[in-house]
Amino acid sequence: MVGTPDSELCTSSELRNQCSLLDDPQRTLDVVNNQLTGSVRIRPLDISDAPELAEAYVANRGYLQPWEPVHPDGFYTVGGQQDAVDRCLAVQADSRGFFWVLVDGPSIVGRVSLSNVVGGAFLSSDVGYWVAEEYQGRGLASAAVEVVSNVARESLGLHRIQAGTVVNNVASQRVLERCSFTMIGLAPQYLHINGEWQDHLLFQRILHD
Repeated sequence: MVGTPDSELCTSSELRNQCSLLDDPQRTLDVVNNQLTGSVRIRPLDISDAPELAEAYVANRGYLQPWEPVHPDGFYTVGGQQDAVDRCLAVQADSRGFFWVLVDGPSIVGRVSLSNVVGGAFLSSDVGYWVAEEYQGRGLASAAVEVVSNVARESLGLHRIQAGTVVNNVASQRVLERCSFTMIGLAPQYLHINGEWQDHLLFQRILHD
């Protein structure tokens, strides 16, 4: 996340005072439970999703590798994914992030999230997403990012959302451009991705004038 002075930030409880839906995080999640394209829909992450997530990550391990941190082998197991889901749901319960999955029938074929939700003078969040290799080219990433952008604006009352991509991740950059994000700069050695510190292009979308 792009830094900002601590005095300008607020706690999750203060953010709840600004955004009434945060009194009940489930309400924020439930506004997103609908069809995206074709047979794929988006719904909130559930505590029971670990087996399908493990299957999705195993199937897409090589495809996602260039764009993600190096994960231990345990990450690709049901137990590893259960730990990850539990952490996400704990963050969600405190209104510091919100998490959804893309599903086709019982199968999980992607994820999208709003993380690092901050209030005060910042009113911002990071957006993250991935779609399974088999489901590329259907506009799913763009549709999912647009849906959660609307949640950030209408349900959370955020002013902006931001995202960063590895410099050569052109496909992800096109998704952000289609969703009205603007590139705001280059962050050298921004994140440790695929075993090395990598430069990222940073994007933001202003949600309110």
